[in-house]
Amino acid sequence: MRKVSIMTAKEMWLLFSRKGRPSTEEYDAWAFGGEPDALARLVAEGRKTATASIYELYEYDNEDLPEAGDYSVILDSSDNAVCVIRNTGVRIVPFKDVDESHARREGEGNLSLDYWREVHRGLFTTWLEEAGRKFTEETPVVLETFEVVFRP
Repeated sequence: MRKVSIMTAKEMWLLFSRKGRPSTEEYDAWAFGGEPDALARLVAEGRKTATASIYELYEYDNEDLPEAGDYSVILDSSDNAVCVIRNTGVRIVPFKDVDESHARREGEGNLSLDYWREVHRGLFTTWLEEAGRKFTEETPVVLETFEVVFRP
């Protein structure tokens, strides 16, 4: 059995900084919603290279929108660091305009757009209701693409 070392986001970022020489000292640390452990594993394996979030919740949560070039330490459900990613692209589209290519890059389920829409429609509806807002097919969605740049 392979021994897995557990580290914090800060510890992983420092290790990456020594080995990867990032162009910035700024990074974010976060876990995926829904199934953070399974999704973090897909990212670490290189099977998940995209994600989606709800545009209006960035303002609601007082968070900056992601940008290409941003670094993030991906966490599991216990806040253990899994890997470091760098955003390669960000675009905002209505939910109804998310395409098959993005769904495949998310690496989940059967990789189809139908699967993606079913899962994300449910998640986004719940998250917006928690914020006192309503989901529609026109709801703007932030689509991010990324690459793993460090995995211990």
